Amino acid sequence: MEDTNNIKKTKAPEYTAKDILVLGGLEAVRRRPGMYIGSTDQRGLHHLVYEIVYNSVDEAMAGCCDKITTIIKKDKSVSVEDNGRGIPVGIHPTTKVSALETVMTVLHAGAKFGGKSYTVSGGLHGVGASVVNGLSEWCRVDVHLDGKIHTQEYKRGIPVAPVKVTGKAEGTGTTVSFLPDTQIFGEISYDFDVLSERLREVAYLNKGLEITIIDEAKDLEQTFYFEGGITGFVRHLNRNRIVRNQVPIYITKALDTTVIEVAIQYNDGYSESVFSFANCVNTIDGGTHLTGFRSALTRVMNDYAHKNKFLKDDDPSLTGEDAREGLTAVVSVKLAEPQFEGQTKGKLGNIEIKSQVESAVNEGLALYLEEHPDDAKKILEKCVLASKAREAARKARDLIIRKSGLDYGTLPGKLADCSEKDPAQCELYLVEGDSAGGSAKQGRNRRFQAILPLRGKILNVEKAPPDKMLANEEIRTIITAIGAGLDEEFNPERIRYHKVILMTDADVDGSHIRTLLLTFFFRHMSKLIQAGHLYIAQPPLYRIKSGQNLKWVYSEQEKDAALKELGGKKAELQRYKGLGEMTAEQLWETTMNPASRTILSVNVEDQTKADEVFHILMGDEVPPRKAFIQTHAKSANLDV
Repeated sequence: MEDTNNIKKTKAPEYTAKDILVLGGLEAVRRRPGMYIGSTDQRGLHHLVYEIVYNSVDEAMAGCCDKITTIIKKDKSVSVEDNGRGIPVGIHPTTKVSALETVMTVLHAGAKFGGKSYTVSGGLHGVGASVVNGLSEWCRVDVHLDGKIHTQEYKRGIPVAPVKVTGKAEGTGTTVSFLPDTQIFGEISYDFDVLSERLREVAYLNKGLEITIIDEAKDLEQTFYFEGGITGFVRHLNRNRIVRNQVPIYITKALDTTVIEVAIQYNDGYSESVFSFANCVNTIDGGTHLTGFRSALTRVMNDYAHKNKFLKDDDPSLTGEDAREGLTAVVSVKLAEPQFEGQTKGKLGNIEIKSQVESAVNEGLALYLEEHPDDAKKILEKCVLASKAREAARKARDLIIRKSGLDYGTLPGKLADCSEKDPAQCELYLVEGDSAGGSAKQGRNRRFQAILPLRGKILNVEKAPPDKMLANEEIRTIITAIGAGLDEEFNPERIRYHKVILMTDADVDGSHIRTLLLTFFFRHMSKLIQAGHLYIAQPPLYRIKSGQNLKWVYSEQEKDAALKELGGKKAELQRYKGLGEMTAEQLWETTMNPASRTILSVNVEDQTKADEVFHILMGDEVPPRKAFIQTHAKSANLDV
């Protein structure tokens, strides 16, 4: 028997002090870019643009800039120009080189730390400009200062030469131009719409700031300027909805160096759309400011409801979900020392902000409801109706959540589960139709692939209250199969499958069913999407056979190219209208085999845009849906 207590030592390479690698300059950024910008895909590429824009926005928040222009050049470089104070160019006392070179080449160097130049800023860590420089093939900064243009150029983060004067200047400002490095990002491709939506947000958050974005290659240009600030933002978000209070509720309060702004408007929908920002940074994961807002909202609504007899003495109090059903709100705080989680700043952690926001909303919202009884009545009736619907759905919800644990004995009867018990290895296919579900069950790998057939079109949850949603059998089986609950009770650690794959027919009905499913997951299982567990299968449209050659094609363009490639050769062309027309072997080969399939990962890069699109596509208003479909019919993108 082997003695497991004796570990045999083998001769290892010598390990000395010289083996400790110290990365100088910006080499650490180039080695581990994901640590600084989150990823090296298109989102990371966009993050470079945002980091430079944030620096200009900091100038605006300091009251020193009212115009920012971002230009995507034809060579795929980007320039961001502002009319702020201009980055200082004098010699820095510590680094002994210009302050400009220090800011652009030294991590954690910037004016954001001392609190003198910037009372509030989004660039807390002082790494934004230097990280962009380090991840760019080339970068150039032109500073307009003291009547001169001061310029410095860099190659992959390294200065080409010291700062030099290149011309005369009128006024002050900074222009940063950079070309992202293909060694880091591969193909360079920007999404004008995504960038525009983010810059629109920034303009809303800074009333009086003019922001322009131009794409020279696509000949596109947008300019944003909003005197109304975040009240205009809320109006924009609700522009295709029927609202309860016509004028958004606006609350603002200044506490020392902290400024709190909140805008609130209710609509007749069933979903919540609350967006939070700290120093103009979109805190997509929330934080203490969002917690304070939600706590105050629930308390004020309950106090008003009980005081004005919207709720009887024996009625249960409104829950947070009741108070937020149909709510659209923007919560924006600007503070001197924000504590973000990570360089990508997804969550605000300042403890004091919770009580400050809570106090401001308690005071401002209570006063508004007292002074506007008609609006208060419309809003409270909505909240109380939501409470009654939730109470009616409570037993069904509790049953689902109880069954959604890791108890494999309580799974839906029509689920063909897999034998693997490690969720990281498991896949769940949500399959349109019993026929296709049968083929998928036969063709799957039973070890790690589970199949859940769905009958017909599931309920449109965008237009359904919670009780009606939970009464829908198909939705109940999905919730139970995934096993992690839903809404605020959703627990990512209990997900039974780390790949949930939507597999629908490649036709109009299939697209509709897929959109219904995506709406459900976005509204009620958003954490599943955030965790990267939701995917879309790509079944083939055609099977082309010519002699011994067999080819599966997934679009009309691919079909035309394949037929053109065959030339005059006789080809047998078969069009698949539905998954059920394929045999189990064909379905496995084309759509389910990990070695040969194509699946698209579903992610949400722009929460506000996704919220708007789902409401347009699945809401009650027909004109905006028609306009959207006409505009985007030829450029549909399955990533939301």
